[in-house]
Amino acid sequence: MLPVPPSDGRPAAPPPGRRTSSRELVALGTASQVPTRTRNHNGYALFWDDDVILFDPGEGTQRQMVHAGISASALTRVALTHLHGDHSLGLAGVVQRLSLDAVPQTVPITFPESGRRWVEALCDATAYHHQERVVLQGLTRDGMVPRVAGERHGPAVLRTARLDHSLEAYGYRLDEPDGRRMDPERLAAAGITGPDVGRLRRQGELPTAGGVVRVEEVSDPRPGQSFAFVMDTRLCDAVWSLADGVDLLVIESTFLDRDSALARDHGHLTARQAATVAAQGGVRHLVLTHFSQRYQDPAEFEREARTVYDGELTVAADLDRVPVPRRR
Repeated sequence: MLPVPPSDGRPAAPPPGRRTSSRELVALGTASQVPTRTRNHNGYALFWDDDVILFDPGEGTQRQMVHAGISASALTRVALTHLHGDHSLGLAGVVQRLSLDAVPQTVPITFPESGRRWVEALCDATAYHHQERVVLQGLTRDGMVPRVAGERHGPAVLRTARLDHSLEAYGYRLDEPDGRRMDPERLAAAGITGPDVGRLRRQGELPTAGGVVRVEEVSDPRPGQSFAFVMDTRLCDAVWSLADGVDLLVIESTFLDRDSALARDHGHLTARQAATVAAQGGVRHLVLTHFSQRYQDPAEFEREARTVYDGELTVAADLDRVPVPRRR
């Protein structure tokens, strides 16, 4: 579906393909069960340094990637929360594009193991010459997602936790390890320059003419950044643990609070519930998405979320780019 400019008074998104940060989310689609005139099916690309994780590619994701200026060759992983169509129908086109473009790296596809037959069907949905290098990774329990041979990845760790939906579903959390920020003035005072800076960082200490210098003496703690992706679910322990303290939380808010009974019956969250999780979990930037077509005014979601959450807030629109907040 063609992108539609924001109609709520917000500034227009950056031109397609223009990165605003080395770590940012691109919302390729923000509808729930069915696409609308202004919202495509789900699809979210997380840029994290050299990693690009495509979450929940619904119908039309390949075309939305073109509008956003995202090449299939950039993808390093595809992660599905569950196998409802609005979160997975676009997988067929994405995998065929990986093949067409002869993407050289191995691209793992992570999904609930109970949905394997649908994932396999989507990956072989039509006739094409298979050149894609994908590895299917079925999830059976909470915990760290293992690396696969040939996967291109950085040091951040991807974890998953089981959600509470009408079929098996998992949420995801990406955590960067804590590190150190080297202080140029203290390094210079200790006489450490050039390649010795890297040696000190790796080894933790370095012999110098003035004695052994420990990395703690010439650097400051640098807390790692974090991201969480929570789609179709009722409130459950996994929602709270995935969101706890993250810098950027992308979370479904299919319904407004006046329809909380519908949310509960269909295994979804309201905007108020999602915002409460963010507020109590200390989330720095909350991104609401996955909106039911029954609602016409996105501002309703912001008003409801603001009753409980006062941090950075984005009510996502298609092709929005949301940078991960600067380090604490």
